[in-house]
Amino acid sequence: MEVQERIMDTAFGLFRQYGTRSITMDDIAERMGISKKTLYAHFIDKDDLVHQAITRFIAHVTAECIANHNDAKDAIEELFLAMDMLDQRIRNMNPVLLLDMQKFHARAYQVFLDYQHNTLSGIIRENLERGMKEGLYRPDLEINILTQYRIHGCMIGFQPEAFHGQVDLGKVQRVLLDHFLYGVASVKGYKLIEKYKQLSQNQ
Repeated sequence: MEVQERIMDTAFGLFRQYGTRSITMDDIAERMGISKKTLYAHFIDKDDLVHQAITRFIAHVTAECIANHNDAKDAIEELFLAMDMLDQRIRNMNPVLLLDMQKFHARAYQVFLDYQHNTLSGIIRENLERGMKEGLYRPDLEINILTQYRIHGCMIGFQPEAFHGQVDLGKVQRVLLDHFLYGVASVKGYKLIEKYKQLSQNQ
């Protein structure tokens, strides 16, 4: 299992940088200093490796989101933790990865869609409900609409044409999440956002 995980880590590192189409099993084997026979002992083919690597990555992101929810003192801190997590997880990720999955790896892309429409949707909805109960978000929020708005906001970073060239995906997500947070915050929440920002700058 340890070898399999190392293979997935190495493969995903290449996929996130170059996409999947341009990376071969030979490239992965060479990067790891192992034979292709070893790769195929753990994965049926490249499509299987992409599927398992993406599934593992999404599982890690989901686990971190759940931990952030449980650890955060309030809904706003939860989003600040999410910003930090996104910055670490998708910094400098090449948007072509998602396009390659959509075109060439149906199973991996379905895992991503399931995460987007079920897990991510639930996380966003729960945060909005939490913030409203805590008085940190405006009481008149349309949760269904804003949940979908936030999901599609997450996806815009994977559309390079939207930014006319190369852009840091992590930075895009941070800016959009920051904008979203100010949009849903109440007066009380706005003050808390400024407090968390100050604390972050002082660290």
